[in-house]
Amino acid sequence: MKVLVTGGAGFIGSTVADHLVEAGHETHVMDDLSTGFRRNINPACVFHEMDIRSPEAAGVVETGRFDILCHHAAQMDVRRSVREPLFDAEVNVLGTLNLLEASRKGGTRRVVYASTGGAVYGEPSSIPVGEDHPANPICHYGVSKHTVEHYLFLYRRLYGLGYTVLRYPNVYGPRQNPHGEAGVTAIFTLAYLEGRSPRINGDGMQLRDYVHVRDIARANLMAMDLDRPELDGEVFNLGWGRGRSVLELDAIIRRLVGTDLLPHRGPPLPEEIVRIALDAGKAAKILGWTPRISFEEGLADLVEHHRRLAGDASS
Repeated sequence: MKVLVTGGAGFIGSTVADHLVEAGHETHVMDDLSTGFRRNINPACVFHEMDIRSPEAAGVVETGRFDILCHHAAQMDVRRSVREPLFDAEVNVLGTLNLLEASRKGGTRRVVYASTGGAVYGEPSSIPVGEDHPANPICHYGVSKHTVEHYLFLYRRLYGLGYTVLRYPNVYGPRQNPHGEAGVTAIFTLAYLEGRSPRINGDGMQLRDYVHVRDIARANLMAMDLDRPELDGEVFNLGWGRGRSVLELDAIIRRLVGTDLLPHRGPPLPEEIVRIALDAGKAAKILGWTPRISFEEGLADLVEHHRRLAGDASS
């Protein structure tokens, strides 16, 4: 199978690309390196350094004869989406449309799309949230990601372009950037390892559904199985169905790091959802996916990863 992973130098995309290489697939990566890192790219991948909004990116997709477009490239910072809604829409909507046009012209068989379960539903009426819950996002990022889901439905109906949507929870693990505004697990871990106190916005009781990146990568590969036509046109939540509070996350990381530092407090952010957890029962039944890596095991893996990076930097 020949697969193009957009955003393949980023945290999740590069992990998916690694799994594809390990499975023996011809794997191409597209990334403009604006938030991704060259060091994340598996040397066995063919790398296309370009912006998904560009004619060059469309040309690669149209002529590449890819079986699968695994689409992770995005503007994924919720706060930036609120500050710069035009940029958010330009990348997430127009950039994706550029690739979809090229995909239907080039004969791509299926698009596996990384959507967001953490932002698309808005503030849910109850949790865990199923795929049939109304989508009422309260940030521009959630709106732009959900908009693409409608375009995927349209392109399948008009042009026969297959797709599977994976709505992600809060994904964490090695390679997550701890220097941005997203990725609370990485931000807290690095802060404590460096002897700094991280900030908790609001009361810390916000609930999120955290799934390790390797479990997410495994779901992507399952969604790429072209011998399973029943996956075409489906939308799947990925998650544990259980929310973990920021205070609980903070306590586990402090214990794993072995620090007496405590976080400091900041004001709540209006664009942030108070509580979310995703019901992945449909993914279990149809896709055959359930998460395997426990929260505690995954956080221990993350802390050890950053300790190794710190050791490599000091040697």
